Amino acid sequence: MTGATKIRGVLFDKDGTLLDYWRTWGPINREVARFSAGGDPKLADDLLRLGGHDPRTDRITPGSVLAAGSHDEVAALFAEHMRGRTPPNLALEIERIFRDGGARYSVLMEGVEPVLDALQRAGLRLGVATNDSAGGLAASLGRHSGFIERFEFLAGCDSGHGAKPEPGMATAFAQAMGLEMRAIAVVGDAVHDLEMGRRASAGLKIGVLGGTSAHADLAPHADLVLGHLSELPAVLGV
Repeated sequence: MTGATKIRGVLFDKDGTLLDYWRTWGPINREVARFSAGGDPKLADDLLRLGGHDPRTDRITPGSVLAAGSHDEVAALFAEHMRGRTPPNLALEIERIFRDGGARYSVLMEGVEPVLDALQRAGLRLGVATNDSAGGLAASLGRHSGFIERFEFLAGCDSGHGAKPEPGMATAFAQAMGLEMRAIAVVGDAVHDLEMGRRASAGLKIGVLGGTSAHADLAPHADLVLGHLSELPAVLGV
């Protein structure tokens, strides 16, 4: 498979792929809901449920706005529910909480650094595409010394390439690296990631477990689904 596709660049999702989604985003989602609800605990729980985050179990629905959406999408959904109670500049405030929370809470996915080491030794070009903002991306990856410097391409939902599942971030990565789309592998834990890869005609669409999605969620949209990111170098033949 890898020989046919000649993969030379890998575009990673951030949360649930490079970062441990559960340990990073559980407290951030709760902060967003508390702020949006003006401190009203019942409304905050209602907003969490609306966004796909169960406030009792902390389980998160795959594909929900709090699992895969941008700050604009979260704000729009909450505002529709709250109407007259919506805080001013909600999208900007949610982006701020995402950014500050990433700098405070982000945890690397276990085993991610040896995976990146192997890919870099093989000369693959690496990038990140996230529905977090560019500022959130920088804050959450920049928290870990030397980590963000591993990537030649960084794109958030506000970087000018659109948000997932639109193809813009994937096509921008290929263009920036001087690669054909068939030479790109898109790797992510959500259907949004894989759909971006499909729309961009990426050479490989690789789902990875560990985020909010199960194998059954990803398999219809992926060329293959990995149980753990540590399997990626072998899949790519490096």
